Amino acid sequence: MDTYSWYSTLVKPTWSPPAWVFGPVWTILYAIIAISFGAIFYKAFTRQIPWIIALPFALNLIFNFAFTPLQFGLQNNLLAAVDILLVLGTLIWAFTLRNALREAGLVWVLYVNIPYLLWISFATVLQLTITYLNL
Repeated sequence: MDTYSWYSTLVKPTWSPPAWVFGPVWTILYAIIAISFGAIFYKAFTRQIPWIIALPFALNLIFNFAFTPLQFGLQNNLLAAVDILLVLGTLIWAFTLRNALREAGLVWVLYVNIPYLLWISFATVLQLTITYLNL
């Protein structure tokens, strides 16, 4: 079964946004992520910040990019639910580094990623709900 057909057969909560919303939202968020996480990685590569500060951002990207293959490639709601919890967890971890980012002149990275945090929080609840409804 193709991805669209499979996803359309899943039971979703009434508050689930229509499928067409995800593309534009992620396009904007990926632009924000590319610029802001890029600044973090640049500072880490040039040794202006320690790599430990960049670690939650790197892990966040790995978990973020793993979501689509897990959810739609493997069509596995449970693995996708675990993965999105890791996306949210690493993003929260990044936000706990506020003082270190401020000292490095990178606190703006957190402010521009507030929409990402809000969306991932919503998407996590949505994914957990979809997983539960389709057990």
